[in-house]
Amino acid sequence: MNQFIDENPERFFQIGIAEANMMGIAAGLTIGGKIPFTGTFANFSTGRVYDQIRQSIAYSGKNVKICASHAGLTLGEDGATHQILEDIGLMKMLPGMTVINTCDYNQTKAATIAIADHNGPVYLRFGRPVVPIFMPDYKEEKFEIGKGIQLTEGTDVTIVATGHLVWEALQASEKLEAQGISVDVINIHTIKPLDEDIILKSVAKTGCIVTAEEHNIIGGLGESVARTLALNTPTPQEFIGTNDTFGESGTPDQLMEKYGLNAAAIVKAATKVVARK
Repeated sequence: MNQFIDENPERFFQIGIAEANMMGIAAGLTIGGKIPFTGTFANFSTGRVYDQIRQSIAYSGKNVKICASHAGLTLGEDGATHQILEDIGLMKMLPGMTVINTCDYNQTKAATIAIADHNGPVYLRFGRPVVPIFMPDYKEEKFEIGKGIQLTEGTDVTIVATGHLVWEALQASEKLEAQGISVDVINIHTIKPLDEDIILKSVAKTGCIVTAEEHNIIGGLGESVARTLALNTPTPQEFIGTNDTFGESGTPDQLMEKYGLNAAAIVKAATKVVARK
């Protein structure tokens, strides 16, 4: 990618201009009553056009749906220049912006339908790789913005996960159950507004929590959960996410393993946090 930029500076600049124009056009379309959905890589949907989103969409409360694919490390071989790990933080700090991070095909489809009916700017984040489909079809279970989903019931530890890490959390819960550790797994598909009630209800029962996300632990889901706990009921917490770092080129599996974003890492964090109670 860096070589491409060096050899094609004008082309790279044109790409950035196109995405900035996309956000501006989307904002303008809302004035005519349209509900525009933008679509490109998460890095280009946020980092490259943050000023346009802030000024033209969020500040004026435009009804734009920013749909961002290829988020996080699982973008894979394209490397750090494309693997944005700070987009949730960028978007959740914008006043009035709803932030959604879905876990599989069914939930992404359901969320896409739901945000069309939601009035206001939305950031919908999803990934690149093929992952297991385990959530119900949208016809079977309505997607509710701001409402977490209880996937398993337990009493020893809460695991709150978002995006691709929801499946990893379910795999981790099976391993923990085999060790005699009972697990509450909660799918937090909406980062903002956060379903604080489902989290507080769970930790009142378990007394500890692990947050898991394919994002920098600085500014992501984990910090939102930590704020909620600090204001209501301070609770031992462990964080699964990247730790103040850029990514690198590699297969999704290789990167998830290296950066500790898989079921094995969640098991380790859960065991550690249970011991802290």
